[in-house]
Amino acid sequence: MSGQSSGDHTPLLVTPVSTEQDVFALRRNAKIVTQAVGLDSRDQVRLATALSELGRDLLRPAVMTAAFSVQRQPAAFQALLQWRDDREPSRESLTAVTRLLPQTRYESAGNAAEHPTVPAARPRGGRIEITCLIPGSAAQDLDVDQVSALLGSGSPASAIDDLQAQSRDLMAALQEAHAQRAELERLNEELTETNAGVMALYAELTVEHKDVVERFGEEHELALALQRTFLPDALPRSPGVDLAVRYLPAAALTEIGGDFYEAVDTPHGLLLAVGDVVGHSLQAAMVMGGLRHALRAYACQGHPPHVLLEHLDHLLGLHQPGWTATLCIVLIEPGNARLHIANAGHLPPLLLAPGGVPRYLNEHGPLLGLGLPHPVAVSHPVEPGSRLLMVTDGLIETRDSDLDARLELLGAAVAAGPEEPEELCSELLTAFGADPDDDIIVFAARLHPADIRSAPPAPARVAAPRSPA
Repeated sequence: MSGQSSGDHTPLLVTPVSTEQDVFALRRNAKIVTQAVGLDSRDQVRLATALSELGRDLLRPAVMTAAFSVQRQPAAFQALLQWRDDREPSRESLTAVTRLLPQTRYESAGNAAEHPTVPAARPRGGRIEITCLIPGSAAQDLDVDQVSALLGSGSPASAIDDLQAQSRDLMAALQEAHAQRAELERLNEELTETNAGVMALYAELTVEHKDVVERFGEEHELALALQRTFLPDALPRSPGVDLAVRYLPAAALTEIGGDFYEAVDTPHGLLLAVGDVVGHSLQAAMVMGGLRHALRAYACQGHPPHVLLEHLDHLLGLHQPGWTATLCIVLIEPGNARLHIANAGHLPPLLLAPGGVPRYLNEHGPLLGLGLPHPVAVSHPVEPGSRLLMVTDGLIETRDSDLDARLELLGAAVAAGPEEPEELCSELLTAFGADPDDDIIVFAARLHPADIRSAPPAPARVAAPRSPA
């Protein structure tokens, strides 16, 4: 192993992380370095995904430092995230990363040893260290100077390039998990149709293929972590608007879905959206990610809701012909006294005024991807204290029930449920979301009059989604 070193570690990269673009660059550099030092493709994707997950979770305006280095004995690649303020990783992110990379170590400043006799305030800061062993053959031929040169040789990547790279990783991971699951299901069908003697063989094969079963579990965790990168990690805080959202993936053995949501401040108010790419497949998840990012980009340009649908319809037909999606967009005007709705074939949003009767706002247009014109957005007045609910069909659709009856049941549950959006989302998931066959999104808002001159505070973190049983 050649190259300049300091002690037992040879530094490769030290970079600040304080924006989403920095997180994208960190993930991109992790793929470059881990490939160059000889880690296998599975560990390359795991480490890049872990740094993306932690980077998004810990992202603040204050700078966090990321550092890459190579350890000599034993030969290993090390990634280090370090900060000097009160931020802490969420339990969900740290758990997901540790499952992917058990060699992850988190240390908060409060865990550091303090002088036993001198009282002091808890020190600020923390660090997360991830170590990946380098295969022996790769360690012998490793040239650290060449690896460092690779980091500075690439041209800057766009957000689309980064999104496509994440999509390729998602596709590869899910294809592997899908193939392994299909093989396990085939073996199970064959074995369960045979007699007791073959069942003994099945027990033998289960022991023999234990590593395959464990690998499928790891790939499923990786797939969920990658899928979360396509969804917002925070909800904006707008004056007079209380927001809460829940995302619940379908049962573990079903295909990955295309449900998504968005919330973003625009020049004309707060935009809320819930949508669903039609179908359940690896490609559906990728189409979902592209639509969600495009919606956010177009919304920031200040287009009205029906124009956003027209742009997304054109984009889907141009780049993903044959695919369709539903999408409902609600734009809440500053002051929260009026909202505008444009709906491309999605379930209608529910509006409930204080003391009033729940009513669905049944404005509809064609699905995205059909190339058909979309009606102009319809406006509705909003009374102070009104509640708004948007869901995907996984919450209410079942094989043996009438959709209108389920919508009526949902409206009654909202009317009788808590006014606070967080509590309402949790209660609706408990009542309707047991063992879902499809992904579920529940998006709730409570609207109060607001001083439109006041600036919105910093974004809030999205509440942790519940995992399937």
